[in-house]
Amino acid sequence: MQLMPAIPIIRIFSEDKAREFYLDFLGFQIDWEHCFEAGAPLYLQIRRADLILHLSEHYGDAAPGATIFARVHGIDAFHQELTAKDYPYARPGVESLPWGRQMQIADPFGNRLRFCEQMHS
Repeated sequence: MQLMPAIPIIRIFSEDKAREFYLDFLGFQIDWEHCFEAGAPLYLQIRRADLILHLSEHYGDAAPGATIFARVHGIDAFHQELTAKDYPYARPGVESLPWGRQMQIADPFGNRLRFCEQMHS
C-alpha cells in the first residue's frame, strides 16, 4: 500500500468570495468543479504547485474554522507576491517560529491557512 498526500476539504459559503480569495489573491487555479444542478452546492478542486485543496459549499463536508498547514519553499517571495496585490481583506506577515517561518492567512469563511517554510535540522 502507498499513502498519498491528503487533500484538505475547506468549507465555503460564497462562490464569489472563494474565487476572489483563493484564485485572485492566493493564486490557485481550478482543476475541476462540480455542481449536481443549478442552485446546488458547489464542490471544486484547486491547486497551486503541489498543494491541492477541495472547496465545498456542501453542508457536513467540513466544519468552518479549520486550519490547514501547508509546507512551502520560498515563503518570502510568496509573501511579496501577496503584499503586492494589496488585497483589502488580508495583510499577512511572516513570523519566525521554532519550527520555521510561517505566514498565516484567514479566508473569508473563518478557516486559517498556515504556509510554513520549515527549518531543517
